[in-house]
Amino acid sequence: MSIPKELTYKVKTLYKQLLYIGKEYPAGFAFFRPRLKSAFLKKRNLQTAEEVEKAIKQGEFVYKELETLWFLKK
Repeated sequence: MSIPKELTYKVKTLYKQLLYIGKEYPAGFAFFRPRLKSAFLKKRNLQTAEEVEKAIKQGEFVYKELETLWFLKK
């Protein structure tokens, strides 16, 4: 089963957003980037659109948490 293009777009956008906000991660970008890549690679074999949507929601939650951390840092 093929994953719809709009979900692929959402995944790529989420990855870019997390990379951007990861530049301000307290432990440093060098710590953050490999872990982000590893997390995305673990999920690359998802087969159904529902699984991908669930993973996107999980990633969006992580993004919101990092964003909150970033705002508290300022």
